[in-house]
Formats: sequence, structure tokens, C-alpha cells
Amino acid sequence: MTDHGVADTADDERPKGEAARPHRHADRPLAGGRIDTWRHPVTVRLTHWLNVFAMTILVMSGINILMAHPHLYWGIRSTFADPWMSFPMAPDWLMVPMRRDLGAARGWHFLFAWIFVLNGLVYLAFITISGRLQRMMEPTRADLADIPHSIVEHARLKFPKGEEARRYNVLQKLTYLLVLLVLLPMMLATGLAMSPMMNAALPELLWILGGRQSARTLHFLSASGLVGFVVVHVVLVFVAGFTNNMRSMITGWFVIEPEKDDAE
Repeated sequence: MTDHGVADTADDERPKGEAARPHRHADRPLAGGRIDTWRHPVTVRLTHWLNVFAMTILVMSGINILMAHPHLYWGIRSTFADPWMSFPMAPDWLMVPMRRDLGAARGWHFLFAWIFVLNGLVYLAFITISGRLQRMMEPTRADLADIPHSIVEHARLKFPKGEEARRYNVLQKLTYLLVLLVLLPMMLATGLAMSPMMNAALPELLWILGGRQSARTLHFLSASGLVGFVVVHVVLVFVAGFTNNMRSMITGWFVIEPEKDDAE
């Protein structure tokens, strides 16, 4: 889901006596009734792009690891004769490193997993402390009641304009919360459960997840869910306006288009 025109208003506070001076993040009127509005603070932008890089390496190194045994199972042990899911061999260009090398792939995966986790914690701490999480991602009762309408609007590729574009719609809120509170924690927990060091320190984790092979399958499923989210996100970035969306994630500023009457 794209962040169509969601402005971060946390920076709008100013000391007393400065009310007459325009705030550096105040809306900037443009021609044609458009508004240039402040959308993403620098912390959000930096953590976003670091996540893009880290996740790319994680996916490519993860594919290399999976190719060492391209089958998934449930339970404690591999039932080689009856896998739950099997995969064809991936091309070298899709893997990190670009050759079949399980040891090197694990090294890359482990390094960027911690980069991904630490960067994610910085992002989570920032949006929690700044109030961005509650202000922009917590769905209200009105939001939940609007789910059917929001689904129809997304299916029609009709994106909000005017004041409505300043906030997330309910599908965006629920999707981001699903990623933050379900997919990412599951991917982290299942990844740790496959570590021999973590098995020794916290053996109950592997038991809770149903065994090593179940943890491996759940890790794949949670990672696949995250990749699916990214694919949809990128598609909507293009559909909703690639230049405007990319500008907002680079500079922090997003252009809101004026609302138009249905008759126009």
C-alpha cells in the first residue's frame, strides 16, 4: 500500500511568539489548487531505504539457502519422501552470492538480518515515541466500518485527493499493522528458532513453533508474506504516481491533488 499524501503533523508545534513566522514544514500552495505537504521525516526516509537494501539481500541470500534443500516440511524432521512444498532451482542471478554457496549465503543472511532488525527497531521506536504509530496507523471504528468502501476504491484504483489524502485509509492502516505486529515478529522468531545458539538458550521457542521443520516453513511463509506486501506496495507506487511518491520518500514532500466533482 502506498502512503498517498499522508502528512506527518508532529513537526507543526512551534514556540510561543513565532506564530507569525511560517513553519518550515507548513503546507506550500502550488498552482492549480495543489498543495505541497510535508509527509515523511528524515528518520522514516532513512530507515525505509535501509530496509529496502537489507531486505533485498535477505531475500536473495535466503533463496540461496533454500536451494541447498528446496523442500519444506512440517514437524521436527524432514520427511524426504513427502515434502509439503518443493521448489525448482533458482537462477544464479537471483541469489547472493551469485552461485550455490550455502556457507557464504548464511553469512550474508545473518549479517543483514541483524541490520534489518536493528533498523526496524529504530523505526518502531521513532513512530512510537513521536506518536506517529497511534496518530496514523491506529484504525478507528469509523475506519473499520469503511472497509468495504475502501476495498471498492482500491479495486477501482481510485486514490484519495484533497484533505482525505492526508491520512491513511483503513486498508493501509491494517496492512501496516499486519506487517509490523505479525509478519516481522514471526520472521524474527522463526529465524531465531533455527539457530543452534538460540536452541540452547531458549529451547522452548522451537517447541512452541512445532519443531525445526515447522519453524523453517513458517519462516518461509512470513518472508513470502512480506515480499508480497512489497510487490503490492511497489505496484501501487507506480499506479498512484511514481514521481510524486518517490519524491516524498526522498525529500519528505508530497503533492496533494485537489478534489474534483464527479461531474467534471
